[in-house]
Amino acid sequence: RCGCPLSPPPPFLSPGRTRNLLRIGVIEKPLWFDVYVAFPPLREPVYRVPRPRYGKVKDVIPPIFYQEDEVRARFYRIYGSGPRPFNLLQSNYKSTCERFVEKFNELKEEGKIEEEKLFEETGKALLASGIILQRRG
Repeated sequence: RCGCPLSPPPPFLSPGRTRNLLRIGVIEKPLWFDVYVAFPPLREPVYRVPRPRYGKVKDVIPPIFYQEDEVRARFYRIYGSGPRPFNLLQSNYKSTCERFVEKFNELKEEGKIEEEKLFEETGKALLASGIILQRRG
């Protein structure tokens, strides 16, 4: 609402609540209050949030999945998070998983390796560059 003294009460400030706040001196009397008392509505206004009546509530936000999420999930399932914690103090720090995903996407864009062998070949490529991956278990 505009906040001017002539505007009707917002839903959170009902006339009964306004009366109580006036009585204890929290707010000044708005101009509409005298009119409301002189001409009350036939039925007390009820403020409700409309809800769907039938069926399940539909989720309006669709789940967001990126292609690299599947690679990350498979990486953590096979290799785990590693022996060392993430170093969040360095702004340019890349985890082993992040390096794996980058290498995976790089090899995928080249298109020389089949889709089934791409995950294993990414592990071999990281091993060749000096990053050792240890399987869980």
